[in-house]
Amino acid sequence: MTLPNFDQLLDKYAALAVDTGVGVKPGDTVYLQVATDQRPLAHRIIETAYARGAAEVQVWWQDDFQKRQDMFHLADDRLKQQAPQTKVMFDYWLNHAAKRITVTSSDPDNLAGVDPARVAAYQSGFQKSYAALSAAISGNQIAWTIIGAASPKWAAKVFPDEDPETATDKLWDAIFKTVRIYETDPEAAWAKHEARLREKADWLNAEQFDALHYQAPGTDLTVGLPTGHIWNGGSGENAKGEVFTANMPTEEVFTAPDNRRIDGTVASTKPLSYSGSILQDMHFTFKNGQVVSAHAGQGDAVLQHLLAIPGARSLGEISLVPDPSPISQSGLIFFSTLYDENASDHMALGMAYSFSLEGGTKLTPAELTARGLNVADTHVDFMMGSAQMAIDGIKKDGTVVPIFRNGDWA
Repeated sequence: MTLPNFDQLLDKYAALAVDTGVGVKPGDTVYLQVATDQRPLAHRIIETAYARGAAEVQVWWQDDFQKRQDMFHLADDRLKQQAPQTKVMFDYWLNHAAKRITVTSSDPDNLAGVDPARVAAYQSGFQKSYAALSAAISGNQIAWTIIGAASPKWAAKVFPDEDPETATDKLWDAIFKTVRIYETDPEAAWAKHEARLREKADWLNAEQFDALHYQAPGTDLTVGLPTGHIWNGGSGENAKGEVFTANMPTEEVFTAPDNRRIDGTVASTKPLSYSGSILQDMHFTFKNGQVVSAHAGQGDAVLQHLLAIPGARSLGEISLVPDPSPISQSGLIFFSTLYDENASDHMALGMAYSFSLEGGTKLTPAELTARGLNVADTHVDFMMGSAQMAIDGIKKDGTVVPIFRNGDWA
């Protein structure tokens, strides 16, 4: 690695993930989900978490090569059913309220050429084991964060004209910029940034719009909002009242829609890296909250398998991200939802976060459904914002309030 002071930057990055990301405290259980080629960062995170007093740090190593081999060669019965120890591991973390740090660095094309039906079968089996932990994460019962780390194959996708070392350096540099690692005090810089996001969320919560109307080329969509919806931005709190930051970077404020009241059309504006495949030029038509038609210019078979997952034909999240956000202005396509969703307004097919509704974390799935929140087995964000996006808030009395014009706050 030729990036100047790279070791010191990694030290700061690990500390940011442990402290601002999940707020590790004495006695905590921590689990780290990270690729085998990210050992330098992983070792720093482990060391820092223990330095903060963690009782235990477990690592769930990921490997693109093994994942691709599994998707091609696993026997059908093994593909559709996770090994028992996987659920035991998830349940252990859930029972210990483990704080989750996920480091994403996968090759966006890792599963290119794999039969989408096999990927869908694997995800269905995985979700059965992961369901309880997933619900705890989606309900902010535990603290969690997702950060990125540059890998050569990911870097080659973002910077295809560079040699591998230069591309990887450039991707690390872009990642560090998005999470404010070059600041003298990254944690203080994050606190200031999150205060700005909370200010926008507070205004939206006070307005309590009944619906939002999105308009841009290819998009004319009205999305209802449930009574008592909550806009979130920046940091959140877990069940113990501990502060954490789920996505690093983050430039969004977001909430859950009323999934019974979504009508119109929406077009994606950036590629989506989903399950090792790239989906581009997606178009969706909604009626009464459900996708009634959908097509992707690239990856359509994968999209159709995604939509076959229970609950994936409705939305669980809508967001507001100004086009002048630093990630958007970088001009880069990261081919990673963590980054690209923070360059653009986005929506999520599938599961709603229960904390997006007053008292939602205490409601059963049936009660959430009755309030208009989508209960699903997946949550997949796609980007649909641009510098041409206009968004209006519509109140119950029909009053229209401009929220976005030309892709930025009105």
